[in-house]
Amino acid sequence: MFSFKAFRAIDDPTSCLRFIEGHANVLKEYGVTKVNSSNNFWMYNPFVYVVAVEDLRTGMMVSGVRIHIANTEYPLPIEQAIGQIDRKIHDVIDIYRENGTGEVAGLWNSRSIAGYGIGSMFLSRTAVAIASQLKLGSLLALCSEFTIQTTLDKGFQVEESLGKKGRFRYPNIDFISTCAVCRDVENIPLALPTEKKYIFDLRKNFDSIRIENSPKGNIEIRYDLLIENPDWRLNLCM
Repeated sequence: MFSFKAFRAIDDPTSCLRFIEGHANVLKEYGVTKVNSSNNFWMYNPFVYVVAVEDLRTGMMVSGVRIHIANTEYPLPIEQAIGQIDRKIHDVIDIYRENGTGEVAGLWNSRSIAGYGIGSMFLSRTAVAIASQLKLGSLLALCSEFTIQTTLDKGFQVEESLGKKGRFRYPNIDFISTCAVCRDVENIPLALPTEKKYIFDLRKNFDSIRIENSPKGNIEIRYDLLIENPDWRLNLCM
């Protein structure tokens, strides 16, 4: 059984530290040791929300993802990542921020659970699902070559106004990353019907236990996705 727990980062520093450790270990496995968006400062950012995945058999955190809310005080990870490559990213964020926007960032998956689709299937769907609690109009994501298609399946499209039709050599010349955006988080009109159904069903019951059909067979997931402090706009008034 796996547990998916959603929370505001500043409300659970212990889980944030476990997330950071797990993410860093996965990056090292792939030879990536310096990525701007993987620093630790997000855990003190009141505009960051986290979904952490725990393997309840072992008690280990095995996957996770963050949603960063765009605001003028804390740049989004994508701004820090590609701002020096294409400064238009700041203008694009300014436009989307008018209706509330955020970024799906820091998605990682332990090799110990590879093949179950925890990150690429279930966790990425969960990120879009909980964005409705945060009242976001849009979501951005900087995707690898391995995750861009599954991201598009969930209602995103390539932001072709940036880079070379949305593509960048990042985090180094050996990797190609693509900027994608979901311009209608509430209705996700571009999502595949199966993805849309899953996300809408999850929004109907954020706290549930479901038997999911993974590439390695059925798995049980305990969803604990009701966020205690979802109104990030209150932080703008502080």
